Amino acid sequence: MSVGFIGAGRLAMAMAKGFIRAGAVPAENIFASAPDNLVGRAELRNIKELGIQVTHSNTALVSQSDVVFLAIKANVVKNVLEEIAPFVTNRHLFVTPMAGVTIKSVEQSLPPETRVIRMMPNTPLVVGEGATVYARGEHATKHDGETVEVLLSNVGWCFEGKEDYMDAVTGLSGSGPAYVFLSIDALATGGVKMGLSRQESLRIAAETIQNAAKRVLETGAHPSMLKDEVCSNNILGQSALSAIHKMEKGGFRALLMDAVEAGEDRTKELRRMGEVKNHVED
Repeated sequence: MSVGFIGAGRLAMAMAKGFIRAGAVPAENIFASAPDNLVGRAELRNIKELGIQVTHSNTALVSQSDVVFLAIKANVVKNVLEEIAPFVTNRHLFVTPMAGVTIKSVEQSLPPETRVIRMMPNTPLVVGEGATVYARGEHATKHDGETVEVLLSNVGWCFEGKEDYMDAVTGLSGSGPAYVFLSIDALATGGVKMGLSRQESLRIAAETIQNAAKRVLETGAHPSMLKDEVCSNNILGQSALSAIHKMEKGGFRALLMDAVEAGEDRTKELRRMGEVKNHVED
Protein backbone atom coordinates (compact mmCIF):
# COMPACT_ATOMS: atom_id res chain seq x y z
CA MET A 1 0.00 0.00 0.00
CA SER A 2 1.19 3.50 -0.84
CA VAL A 3 -0.02 6.62 0.97
CA GLY A 4 0.01 10.19 -0.28
CA PHE A 5 -0.55 13.49 1.48
CA ILE A 6 -1.71 16.46 -0.55
CA GLY A 7 -0.46 19.08 1.85
CA ALA A 8 2.67 18.61 3.92
CA GLY A 9 1.95 20.55 7.10
CA ARG A 10 1.77 19.41 10.72
CA LEU A 11 -1.08 16.94 10.19
CA ALA A 12 0.67 15.18 7.30
CA MET A 13 3.96 15.18 9.19
CA ALA A 14 2.37 13.64 12.30
CA MET A 15 0.54 10.92 10.39
CA ALA A 16 3.52 10.04 8.21
CA LYS A 17 5.76 9.85 11.27
CA GLY A 18 3.27 7.60 13.05
CA PHE A 19 2.83 5.28 10.07
CA ILE A 20 6.59 4.91 9.65
CA ARG A 21 7.30 4.47 13.36
CA ALA A 22 4.72 1.69 13.66
CA GLY A 23 5.88 -0.03 10.48
CA ALA A 24 2.40 0.37 8.97
CA VAL A 25 3.73 1.94 5.77
CA PRO A 26 7.41 2.03 4.71
CA ALA A 27 8.83 5.51 4.24
CA GLU A 28 9.53 4.82 0.57
CA ASN A 29 5.80 4.18 0.03
CA ILE A 30 4.74 7.56 1.42
CA PHE A 31 4.46 10.68 -0.74
CA ALA A 32 3.74 14.32 0.04
CA SER A 33 2.99 17.30 -2.16
CA ALA A 34 2.88 21.03 -1.47
CA PRO A 35 2.79 24.20 -3.58
CA ASP A 36 6.00 25.54 -5.09
CA ASN A 37 6.11 28.59 -2.84
CA LEU A 38 8.00 29.64 0.30
CA VAL A 39 5.73 27.80 2.74
CA GLY A 40 5.31 24.72 0.54
CA ARG A 41 9.03 24.32 -0.04
CA ALA A 42 9.74 24.61 3.69
CA GLU A 43 7.08 22.00 4.52
CA LEU A 44 8.47 19.57 1.97
CA ARG A 45 12.02 20.03 3.29
CA ASN A 46 10.81 19.15 6.78
CA ILE A 47 8.71 16.13 5.86
CA LYS A 48 11.38 14.81 3.49
CA GLU A 49 13.59 14.23 6.53
CA LEU A 50 11.34 11.25 7.34
CA GLY A 51 12.67 9.56 4.21
CA ILE A 52 9.48 9.94 2.19
CA GLN A 53 9.19 11.13 -1.41
CA VAL A 54 8.09 14.70 -2.08
CA THR A 55 6.81 16.65 -5.06
CA HIS A 56 5.16 19.92 -6.02
CA SER A 57 2.80 18.03 -8.33
CA ASN A 58 -0.51 16.89 -6.85
CA THR A 59 -1.29 14.87 -9.96
CA ALA A 60 2.01 13.00 -9.75
CA LEU A 61 1.28 12.19 -6.12
CA VAL A 62 -2.16 10.81 -6.94
CA SER A 63 -0.71 8.63 -9.70
CA GLN A 64 1.71 7.08 -7.18
CA SER A 65 -0.66 6.64 -4.22
CA ASP A 66 -3.39 4.18 -3.23
CA VAL A 67 -4.68 6.12 -0.22
CA VAL A 68 -4.69 9.92 -0.54
CA PHE A 69 -5.12 12.20 2.48
CA LEU A 70 -6.37 15.69 1.62
CA ALA A 71 -4.35 17.48 4.29
CA ILE A 72 -5.16 20.95 2.95
CA LYS A 73 -7.25 23.99 3.83
CA ALA A 74 -10.95 23.89 3.00
CA ASN A 75 -10.68 27.06 0.90
CA VAL A 76 -8.43 25.35 -1.69
CA VAL A 77 -10.01 21.90 -1.78
CA LYS A 78 -12.31 22.63 -4.75
CA ASN A 79 -9.42 23.71 -6.98
CA VAL A 80 -7.25 20.78 -5.88
CA LEU A 81 -9.99 18.24 -6.56
CA GLU A 82 -10.62 19.69 -10.02
CA GLU A 83 -6.88 19.45 -10.72
CA ILE A 84 -6.49 15.81 -9.71
CA ALA A 85 -9.86 14.44 -10.88
CA PRO A 86 -8.60 13.30 -14.34
CA PHE A 87 -5.96 11.15 -12.60
CA VAL A 88 -8.28 9.38 -10.16
CA THR A 89 -9.03 5.69 -10.77
CA ASN A 90 -10.98 3.00 -8.95
CA ARG A 91 -7.88 2.00 -6.96
CA HIS A 92 -7.88 5.28 -5.04
CA LEU A 93 -9.26 5.89 -1.57
CA PHE A 94 -9.52 9.56 -0.52
CA VAL A 95 -9.52 10.61 3.12
CA THR A 96 -10.53 14.16 4.05
CA PRO A 97 -9.83 15.63 7.50
CA MET A 98 -11.25 19.08 6.74
CA ALA A 99 -13.85 20.48 9.12
CA GLY A 100 -17.06 21.48 7.36
CA VAL A 101 -16.20 19.71 4.08
CA THR A 102 -18.76 16.96 3.48
CA ILE A 103 -18.20 13.59 1.84
CA LYS A 104 -20.76 14.48 -0.82
CA SER A 105 -18.91 17.67 -1.81
CA VAL A 106 -15.71 15.67 -2.32
CA GLU A 107 -17.47 12.87 -4.19
CA GLN A 108 -19.14 15.34 -6.54
CA SER A 109 -15.76 16.81 -7.54
CA LEU A 110 -14.21 13.42 -8.33
CA PRO A 111 -15.15 10.67 -10.82
CA PRO A 112 -18.32 8.63 -10.13
CA GLU A 113 -18.03 5.93 -7.44
CA THR A 114 -14.81 7.35 -6.00
CA ARG A 115 -14.30 6.00 -2.49
CA VAL A 116 -14.19 8.77 0.11
CA ILE A 117 -13.82 8.73 3.88
CA ARG A 118 -14.18 11.78 6.10
CA MET A 119 -12.23 11.98 9.34
CA MET A 120 -12.19 14.47 12.20
CA PRO A 121 -8.91 14.35 14.13
CA ASN A 122 -7.74 16.65 16.89
CA THR A 123 -4.38 18.28 17.52
CA PRO A 124 -2.99 15.73 20.04
CA LEU A 125 -2.59 13.54 16.93
CA VAL A 126 0.72 15.37 16.39
CA VAL A 127 2.12 13.61 19.48
CA GLY A 128 0.50 10.27 18.64
CA GLU A 129 -2.43 10.75 21.03
CA GLY A 130 -5.22 11.86 18.71
CA ALA A 131 -8.92 11.07 19.02
CA THR A 132 -10.34 10.61 15.53
CA VAL A 133 -13.81 9.78 14.28
CA TYR A 134 -14.30 8.75 10.65
CA ALA A 135 -17.30 8.17 8.40
CA ARG A 136 -17.49 6.27 5.12
CA GLY A 137 -18.91 7.71 1.94
CA GLU A 138 -21.43 5.98 -0.29
CA HIS A 139 -18.83 3.96 -2.19
CA ALA A 140 -16.25 3.37 0.55
CA THR A 141 -16.25 -0.25 1.69
CA LYS A 142 -15.97 -1.78 5.13
CA HIS A 143 -12.43 -2.78 4.17
CA ASP A 144 -11.66 0.86 3.34
CA GLY A 145 -12.82 1.83 6.83
CA GLU A 146 -10.66 -0.87 8.38
CA THR A 147 -7.67 0.35 6.37
CA VAL A 148 -8.11 3.90 7.64
CA GLU A 149 -8.68 2.65 11.19
CA VAL A 150 -5.47 0.61 11.12
CA LEU A 151 -3.51 3.60 9.82
CA LEU A 152 -4.95 6.09 12.30
CA SER A 153 -4.51 3.75 15.26
CA ASN A 154 -0.81 4.51 14.89
CA VAL A 155 -1.42 8.16 15.84
CA GLY A 156 -4.00 7.70 18.58
CA TRP A 157 -7.48 6.29 19.01
CA CYS A 158 -10.18 6.20 16.35
CA PHE A 159 -13.57 4.72 15.62
CA GLU A 160 -16.25 4.81 12.93
CA GLY A 161 -19.24 7.09 13.32
CA LYS A 162 -21.95 8.70 11.20
CA GLU A 163 -21.27 11.78 9.12
CA ASP A 164 -24.49 13.33 10.44
CA TYR A 165 -22.72 13.73 13.79
CA MET A 166 -19.40 15.00 12.40
CA ASP A 167 -20.16 18.65 13.18
CA ALA A 168 -20.90 17.64 16.78
CA VAL A 169 -17.63 15.70 16.86
CA THR A 170 -15.88 18.85 15.63
CA GLY A 171 -17.36 20.84 18.52
CA LEU A 172 -16.45 18.18 21.07
CA SER A 173 -13.23 16.51 19.95
CA GLY A 174 -11.86 18.63 17.12
CA SER A 175 -12.10 21.82 19.17
CA GLY A 176 -11.93 20.06 22.54
CA PRO A 177 -8.16 20.36 23.08
CA ALA A 178 -8.56 24.15 23.07
CA TYR A 179 -11.03 23.89 25.97
CA VAL A 180 -8.60 21.65 27.85
CA PHE A 181 -5.62 23.94 27.19
CA LEU A 182 -7.68 26.84 28.51
CA SER A 183 -8.50 24.79 31.61
CA ILE A 184 -4.83 23.92 32.16
CA ASP A 185 -3.88 27.58 31.84
CA ALA A 186 -6.61 28.64 34.28
CA LEU A 187 -5.66 25.99 36.84
CA ALA A 188 -1.99 26.88 36.54
CA THR A 189 -2.75 30.57 36.96
CA GLY A 190 -4.70 29.71 40.11
CA GLY A 191 -1.63 27.89 41.40
CA VAL A 192 0.54 30.93 40.67
CA LYS A 193 -1.95 33.11 42.52
CA MET A 194 -1.54 30.82 45.53
CA GLY A 195 2.27 31.13 45.44
CA LEU A 196 3.49 28.32 43.17
CA SER A 197 5.87 29.06 40.33
CA ARG A 198 4.47 29.20 36.80
CA GLN A 199 6.55 26.19 35.73
CA GLU A 200 5.43 24.11 38.71
CA SER A 201 1.80 25.08 38.24
CA LEU A 202 1.71 24.23 34.53
CA ARG A 203 3.24 20.81 35.12
CA ILE A 204 0.93 20.00 38.02
CA ALA A 205 -2.16 21.17 36.12
CA ALA A 206 -1.26 19.25 32.96
CA GLU A 207 -0.40 16.07 34.88
CA THR A 208 -3.60 16.33 36.91
CA ILE A 209 -5.82 16.55 33.82
CA GLN A 210 -3.88 13.82 32.00
CA ASN A 211 -4.05 11.44 34.95
CA ALA A 212 -7.73 12.15 35.65
CA ALA A 213 -8.57 11.41 32.01
CA LYS A 214 -6.51 8.22 32.18
CA ARG A 215 -8.51 7.12 35.23
CA VAL A 216 -11.80 7.64 33.38
CA LEU A 217 -10.58 5.56 30.43
CA GLU A 218 -9.00 2.78 32.48
CA THR A 219 -11.79 2.29 35.01
CA GLY A 220 -14.78 2.89 32.73
CA ALA A 221 -16.43 4.55 35.72
CA HIS A 222 -18.71 7.55 35.24
CA PRO A 223 -16.86 10.83 35.88
CA SER A 224 -19.44 11.79 38.52
CA MET A 225 -18.58 8.66 40.51
CA LEU A 226 -14.87 9.44 40.31
CA LYS A 227 -15.59 13.03 41.31
CA ASP A 228 -17.47 11.77 44.38
CA GLU A 229 -14.46 9.64 45.33
CA VAL A 230 -12.30 12.77 45.45
CA CYS A 231 -14.96 14.61 47.44
CA SER A 232 -15.06 11.95 50.17
CA ASN A 233 -15.42 12.98 53.80
CA ASN A 234 -11.85 14.04 54.62
CA ILE A 235 -9.81 17.23 54.46
CA LEU A 236 -9.00 16.81 50.74
CA GLY A 237 -12.61 15.94 49.98
CA GLN A 238 -13.96 18.96 51.83
CA SER A 239 -11.52 21.18 49.94
CA ALA A 240 -12.60 19.70 46.61
CA LEU A 241 -16.28 19.99 47.47
CA SER A 242 -15.95 23.66 48.36
CA ALA A 243 -14.12 24.29 45.08
CA ILE A 244 -16.74 22.42 43.04
CA HIS A 245 -19.50 24.38 44.73
CA LYS A 246 -17.81 27.56 43.52
CA MET A 247 -17.46 26.12 39.99
CA GLU A 248 -21.09 25.07 39.88
CA LYS A 249 -22.21 28.55 40.97
CA GLY A 250 -20.16 29.93 38.09
CA GLY A 251 -21.85 27.64 35.58
CA PHE A 252 -18.74 25.59 34.79
CA ARG A 253 -20.51 22.57 33.31
CA ALA A 254 -23.02 24.68 31.41
CA LEU A 255 -20.17 26.71 29.89
CA LEU A 256 -18.48 23.57 28.57
CA MET A 257 -21.75 22.26 27.18
CA ASP A 258 -22.35 25.64 25.53
CA ALA A 259 -18.82 25.54 24.10
CA VAL A 260 -19.46 22.21 22.36
CA GLU A 261 -22.74 23.54 20.97
CA ALA A 262 -21.12 26.77 19.78
CA GLY A 263 -18.33 24.81 18.10
CA GLU A 264 -20.86 22.66 16.25
CA ASP A 265 -22.95 25.69 15.24
CA ARG A 266 -19.93 27.54 13.88
CA THR A 267 -18.82 24.50 11.89
CA LYS A 268 -22.27 24.26 10.30
CA GLU A 269 -22.21 27.98 9.55
CA LEU A 270 -18.82 27.78 7.86
CA ARG A 271 -19.93 24.76 5.85
CA ARG A 272 -23.01 26.61 4.60
CA MET A 273 -20.88 29.63 3.69
CA GLY A 274 -18.55 27.36 1.72
CA GLU A 275 -21.46 25.70 -0.07
CA VAL A 276 -22.91 29.08 -1.05
CA LYS A 277 -19.51 30.31 -2.28
CA ASN A 278 -18.98 27.21 -4.41
CA HIS A 279 -22.50 27.50 -5.84
CA VAL A 280 -21.87 31.13 -6.84
CA GLU A 281 -18.53 30.24 -8.45
CA ASP A 282 -20.12 27.40 -10.41
